Amino acid sequence: MDFLKELGIEPVNAGVCTGPARWSESTAGGVLESINPATNEPIASVHLATEEDYEHVIREAQRAFEDWRAMPAPARGEVVRQIGLEVRRYKSQLGSLVALENGKIKEEGDGEVQELIDMADFAVGQSRMLYGKTMQSERPGHRMYEQWHPLGLVGVITAFNFPVAVWSWNALVAAACGNVTVWKPSPKTPLTSIALQHICNRVMEANGLTGIFNVLVTDRDDLAARFVADRRVPLISFTGSTAVGRQVAETVGARLGRTVLELSGNNGIVVDETADLKLAVPAVVFGAVGTAGQRCTTTRRVIAHESIFDDLAARLAHAYEQVRIGDPLEPGVLMGPLIEPTAVERFTAAIAEIKQLGGEILYGGQVIQGPGNFVQPTLVRAQPEWDIVKRETFAPILYLMRYRALDEAIAIHNDVPQGLSSAIFTTDLRHMERFLSATGSDCGFANVNIGTSGAEIGGAFGGEKDTGGGREAGSDAWKGYMRRQTTTINWSTELPLAQGIKFDIG
Repeated sequence: MDFLKELGIEPVNAGVCTGPARWSESTAGGVLESINPATNEPIASVHLATEEDYEHVIREAQRAFEDWRAMPAPARGEVVRQIGLEVRRYKSQLGSLVALENGKIKEEGDGEVQELIDMADFAVGQSRMLYGKTMQSERPGHRMYEQWHPLGLVGVITAFNFPVAVWSWNALVAAACGNVTVWKPSPKTPLTSIALQHICNRVMEANGLTGIFNVLVTDRDDLAARFVADRRVPLISFTGSTAVGRQVAETVGARLGRTVLELSGNNGIVVDETADLKLAVPAVVFGAVGTAGQRCTTTRRVIAHESIFDDLAARLAHAYEQVRIGDPLEPGVLMGPLIEPTAVERFTAAIAEIKQLGGEILYGGQVIQGPGNFVQPTLVRAQPEWDIVKRETFAPILYLMRYRALDEAIAIHNDVPQGLSSAIFTTDLRHMERFLSATGSDCGFANVNIGTSGAEIGGAFGGEKDTGGGREAGSDAWKGYMRRQTTTINWSTELPLAQGIKFDIG
């Protein structure tokens, strides 16, 4: 495939790099094969990091930080701008690689790369807006203000489902803030990280830099644990399951470090009796089927008013019949494969549990036989109290539930451990405002007449409860990558104390 060569992907690739011409030559860490989930055939292989590689990357990143933090923030923003420009040149190739390695359709792969481009634009502007406040001092002849300084090394641990976007939410904002990043990508999508490292290397080389963006590919749990426990890495941004996120939080918390946690989602849409179903149906289908149900913002639950439940269920079943499943690089395909065979096994186990509980499968529920990890998108008539409804199953399974009053719908919606994304479809102003109020959705995202997935980068991305509470991307998420410093300057000839304290030493 030509796009692999254009991105610098070889049949065998180094998996550790600290900058231009600084790829590790070690082969002692073993070899990982990147697998195409549409065929379960290898794409290319990657040499994995050793403990010596890890130590080298951390030391090189520390050295790079010494100079990078002193560079004016707008100058750092210029480097980020150039990364965005370089990615623009390779948008289609990167989108194809995401589709090949991850399994999401080409359209979604291109969209994910566009998210990186948008984040670069955002971070460039942010580099001139690292604002601190000026406060009024109670003491005459004094000035108080706050300023923001970079933290140092930012560890970024990403999941397979967004191998481009989540890195950009962290690395580009962190770079504008004066940090350097060490990226441990998912071992399920290593080639995407290597392609991005090649792009970053070209930009670093053009600016006489090294060690600002680093990559470390490993599938070793002990090396990942060492990374998370390392005091030289003051911030760990982790995207993954709630179970692993808890371990990360405990380990980093034990050393009083910082975390940004983006964990499980179990996202619901309330469809009330006034909803425009011509809007609701395509939003639900995209949210439930996109990336084969493997987004953290995937729509997993629909809570529909009893008066429109049957109509909505019939429309969704008809829409699901139109979903073309197949090679994610093929035009017209709307759903690709699950990431790996074990994901298919989890899908099969979930379907068996649903049937045991008495759930009615309205559409799908089958594994598609043949090469690759393909399953049918599945609609299930379910009960909100079932444990499986309250768990995140990373597969295209959508639970349909009915309600009578809005209070009941909100209670059902919030009665899950996760709290990432939510939506209501309504034309009733009171229903909308109730859903958005403090007594409504308890999620990080609360949308009206749009679905749960496909967030724009301008807002902070993240959720509550078992989703982890972290925030990335836009708004003021940049503050999480910096340390706040409050400064008081005495420009008078006196030394008054705060709170009117008198301390006369004669």
